[in-house]
Amino acid sequence: MLQPLKVTVLVGVLTALVIAIALWAVMRPEGVVVQGEVSADRVDVSARVSGRVADLQATVGQSVQAGEVLAVLESPQLIAALHLAKAALDVAQANLLVTNSTRPEAIRARQSDLQSAQADVTLARDTLERQKALLDRAVVTQAEFNQVQRNLEVAERRMEAARANLDLAEAGASPEERAVAAAQVRQAEATVAQHQADVAELTLAAPISGQIANRVVEIGENVAPGAPVISIVDLDHAWLTFHLREDLLRGLRVGDRLSVRVPALNQAVLDAEVYLINVQGHFATWRATRATGDFDLRSFEVRARPLQPTPGLRPGMSVIATLPKP
Repeated sequence: MLQPLKVTVLVGVLTALVIAIALWAVMRPEGVVVQGEVSADRVDVSARVSGRVADLQATVGQSVQAGEVLAVLESPQLIAALHLAKAALDVAQANLLVTNSTRPEAIRARQSDLQSAQADVTLARDTLERQKALLDRAVVTQAEFNQVQRNLEVAERRMEAARANLDLAEAGASPEERAVAAAQVRQAEATVAQHQADVAELTLAAPISGQIANRVVEIGENVAPGAPVISIVDLDHAWLTFHLREDLLRGLRVGDRLSVRVPALNQAVLDAEVYLINVQGHFATWRATRATGDFDLRSFEVRARPLQPTPGLRPGMSVIATLPKP
């Protein structure tokens, strides 16, 4: 049996231990419970052009992959404008071809004109020589000789004009005319590209992978440019959002881990990592209610990213986290 002194000491130690545990339980740091919600990227798919819905390949709740066709619009006006632009491009290309080349028939015609003019010059020169001999024998008058001389000059001018026309036919259009024709082709090509881009906008494809959350049109309805048609939510990259007063941040930093409960998922617990702490606008400032002693407190948005996939986690669900005291 234990001696009375030892029993007394043991009882005292146990009593002190119980008191220490009780004091620790009373004075231990308590965390602050905060509520947030699940958020995710939401993309509203819209068309840049107007049209009528011709085909719908997406339903609410359907999972889609990026690039998958969701809807097809029709617009006879855009198709007609594209055909018109292509026809204008054909005209511009044909004009450029004509500008950069000369038909062989035209060159041969100019060559024939030059040969004819050269023959006229030769005939005029022979006639002038004969008239000069007759003038020396006083068979013709000076006036008749002068007329023959003028005929030779006219024939020579015609030959020069025929040679210039031949050179022009062989050279084709001027550099300036060719530049204008080439610019018209580029302009027509740009117009075709613009109309092709407009026609491509008639097919609406999913910009991201996700789940279709909303669809506001049906087949046969007209769609205005920029009007949302289908909404897609990216459920695979959801995050958790908390809005806290700055006095509740408690030294929270980017990279800290949080243990979060999700009531909608049967109180499932998931680990999350803080990746953003961002101050909100002055409209979210908590104003002091007393004239002295308190200070205005700003509100901060805290975002945390789940560290593991959580099936069933959807935007709008409430999440509960406990922030430890610093």
